[in-house]
Amino acid sequence: MNIKEYALVAKQASIALSTVSGETKNNALKAIARDLARYKNEIFQANFRDLQNAETEGLSAPNLKRLRFDDAKLKETLSGLESLISLDEPVGKQLKVTELDEGLILHQVSCPIGVIGVIFESRPDALVQIATLCLKSGNAALLKGGSEALETNKILAKIIYEASIGEEIPERWMHLLETRQDVQELLSCEDSIDLLIPRGSNEFVKYIMNHTKIPVMGHADGICHCFVDKFANLEMATQIVVDAKTQYVAVCNATETLLVDEKIAKAFLPMIHEAFSEKHVIMYGCELTQKIIAVEPATSDSYITEYLDYEISIKVVKDFHEAIHHINQYGSGHTDAIITHDNNRAEVFMNQVDSANVFLNCSTRFSDGFRYGFGAEVGISTAKIHARGPVGLEGLLIYKYKLYGHGQIVADYSEGRKTFTHRDLSNHA
Repeated sequence: MNIKEYALVAKQASIALSTVSGETKNNALKAIARDLARYKNEIFQANFRDLQNAETEGLSAPNLKRLRFDDAKLKETLSGLESLISLDEPVGKQLKVTELDEGLILHQVSCPIGVIGVIFESRPDALVQIATLCLKSGNAALLKGGSEALETNKILAKIIYEASIGEEIPERWMHLLETRQDVQELLSCEDSIDLLIPRGSNEFVKYIMNHTKIPVMGHADGICHCFVDKFANLEMATQIVVDAKTQYVAVCNATETLLVDEKIAKAFLPMIHEAFSEKHVIMYGCELTQKIIAVEPATSDSYITEYLDYEISIKVVKDFHEAIHHINQYGSGHTDAIITHDNNRAEVFMNQVDSANVFLNCSTRFSDGFRYGFGAEVGISTAKIHARGPVGLEGLLIYKYKLYGHGQIVADYSEGRKTFTHRDLSNHA
C-alpha cells in the first residue's frame, strides 16, 4: 500500500479504536511492555546497527546519546508505560452537562482526535511514547522517526503493533513511515489525517505548516532560558543552571541562554564559569560577560541558537524586566526559569514571560510529560491552541456534544412557547 492507502485504512481503524474499552487498551499496553522486555536483545541489536551507521556518518556525541536505546533507556521506557497504564481512561469523560430545557440534556464528552501523524527526531524511545499515548487516547497513528534510528524504529513498531492487535486492538491502527518521500505523501492526506505533530526546528515546522492543509500542532525549537535574579541564592543558581544545561544537552528543554542580573554578575559569573568549564561547556558571552570571565564573544545569532550540545549563550541584563523582554523577544515559547528568593518578582516573571512552561527555582529539564505525571508526551507544543506545553493524553483528545431529547423542536423556542433553562448539571452527572 502507498501512504494514502495507509492513511485511509488508519481512518477506518480510528473509528473502531475510538470505542475500544479502557480495559482492552490497558491490556494492550501491558502486552507491549511485556514484549519490549521479551525482545530487548533484538531491539539492542537493531540499535547497535543504527549507532554504527551514525558513527560512520559522523553524528555528534550528544545526538549519538539521543539515538542510543540500551537497558537504561528500556527501563525508563517501561516505567513510562507503567505510569501511562495507571492513568484514568481518558475517552468518554463527561466534561460538562447542561440542561437546555426539561428533558433536553446536552453532554460535552471527551473523544479521540482520529488519525494523528507524528514526525519526530532520532530518538527511539520517542516512538514508544508516541505510539502508546495514541493507543491509550484512542487515536490511530502514522509515525515517522529520524532516519538514523530506522532499524530500531522498525523493530519497536513491529513489537508494539503485533502486541496490540493480539489484545483485540483494531488492525491497521498504526503504521511506520520510513522515507522522506513518505512524509511528502503524508502532507497531502488531509481527507484522512486529522492532526500533524512535527517535532524539530522552527524551519522544519514552518515547512510542514506551509505544505499541508492538515491542522498542525507545532513543536518548534527549544530556546530555553535561565534567569539568575539579584535575589538568587548563587550556589543554588549554579546547581540549577548546570543541570538545566548539561544533564542532557541534546533535548529541547535544555537551557540554551543564561541571563544574569548585573547586580550579581561579578559574584555569579566566575562560579558558573568554573562549573561549566568542568563540564567542558563552551560559553558565548555579551560584552559585559567578557569583562568578567573568559568566554567566546556572543553574536546576535547566539541568542536564537538551539545548540543541543555543550554550548551556551550568556548575557548580563540590567534587571528582571530586561530579562523578561529578552526572553519574549528571542525565546521560542518553550520553557524559561527564574532563580530568585523574591516571590513577588517571581510571579511577575512567571506571568509576563510568554512561554508554555515557566519555572521558579528549578531546572528547565523538568519540562516533560513523564515528569509532569502525564505518562509520556508526544511533544511540547509551543503553539497557542487546544494543547500547550507537554502534550500528553489530554492534548490528543478533543470533545463532542451529545444532545438527548424527547421530541423537542426549535420552533417552540423561537416562537416563544418554550424557554431555555440552561442549567448546569455537571455536578449531578
